[in-house]
Amino acid sequence: MSTNTSDIRSSYAYKTGTNRLGLWLFLLSDAFVFAGLLVSRFYLLGNTRPHLEQTLGLIVTVLLLVSSFFMNRAETAIAHGDQKTFLNGTLITLILGVVFLVGVVGVEWQLAPFSASDGAHGAVFYMMTGMHAFHVLTGVIFLAIVYRNGRKGLYSAEKHWQVEAAAVYWHFIDVVWIFFYPALYLIGTVAG
Repeated sequence: MSTNTSDIRSSYAYKTGTNRLGLWLFLLSDAFVFAGLLVSRFYLLGNTRPHLEQTLGLIVTVLLLVSSFFMNRAETAIAHGDQKTFLNGTLITLILGVVFLVGVVGVEWQLAPFSASDGAHGAVFYMMTGMHAFHVLTGVIFLAIVYRNGRKGLYSAEKHWQVEAAAVYWHFIDVVWIFFYPALYLIGTVAG
């Protein structure tokens, strides 16, 4: 291997490009998992839906969508070298993600008038929200690492791939919830 090829492969731009491809391939494979859950919901529940707390569902959805705004703002800020806005946006996103988790797992799971073993409605609800909550949790951990590294000054306008990756992953989680929310809370009649 020539020195020139070795230099290219060790460059930040090359590593970022290959990492970006890997992230998108991972998200594509993950999308199939979520699509399978969505198909299962409609196959098993048909035109019915579980009885859930509508107001809470709307609140956690709004929180997650607002968090996406702040994550986008954080990513744009670091791309322009604005460290303060980047850190603030990342921290707000992280906090909203934790509140979303508390709302779904800590509150909605406790209020649901069924358990995971109570037929298809319970199984579908807990599997869909549980899988999504797991991804939100991993996103929160990712954001905590990015925030910590950002406080150490490890990102710049030229080098911030980790921030971009965290933002893409976070937006993916939001898009999944945009499909899950109506499927669980809005579509169909409440099962009696």
